[in-house]
Amino acid sequence: MRLLLIRHGETDHNAGGIALGREDVALNATGRAQARSLAAAVQADRWPGPIAAIYTSPLQRALATAEPIAEALGLAVEPEDDLIEMDVGEAEGLSFAELRERHGGFLRAWRSDEVADLPMPGGESLRQVQDRAWAVVERLRSRHADATVAVVSHNFVILTLLCKALGLPLANFRGVKHDLAAVALLEIGEERHTVLAMNDRCHLRGEG
Repeated sequence: MRLLLIRHGETDHNAGGIALGREDVALNATGRAQARSLAAAVQADRWPGPIAAIYTSPLQRALATAEPIAEALGLAVEPEDDLIEMDVGEAEGLSFAELRERHGGFLRAWRSDEVADLPMPGGESLRQVQDRAWAVVERLRSRHADATVAVVSHNFVILTLLCKALGLPLANFRGVKHDLAAVALLEIGEERHTVLAMNDRCHLRGEG
């Protein structure tokens, strides 16, 4: 299976540096423009296709990114609950300064090599995110073994999936970058996975 991992477009929370987990916020004007650029790039065969299906997180910022792509290709958007963003618990809606003030001990531990099983205050750990998201990838591979599938999701979900595909410990997520509305292209096999492209933003020229 060829897998396009697409991060949703920009929200006001992203633009303002506010922690964003499962709060269901909308795309802003830049995010909507980014979604249109993604749809145009997919329609123009920017990545290997044809795309057989589009799956998405149930949050509106992911759905609003997926819908123009689906419309351009004549496909339905298929929500998958386990593609939802990490539950960041008490960090939701905080600035970095507020997070440092209220949860300084957590932030110090978050920078350690033992971060994989460290839950966010009142939320999930990276391993929990990776386990549920990779289970989705395995289900999709069983349905679309020889096809190209698009998945629209979120930062921590995509970073943990990239770590899995690259064979990296989860603590290495800090060295993996995947910007808003960026695309990664993977080949997912039964035992071997190949990352063909990461953080592709060429389709966003002029769109923020």
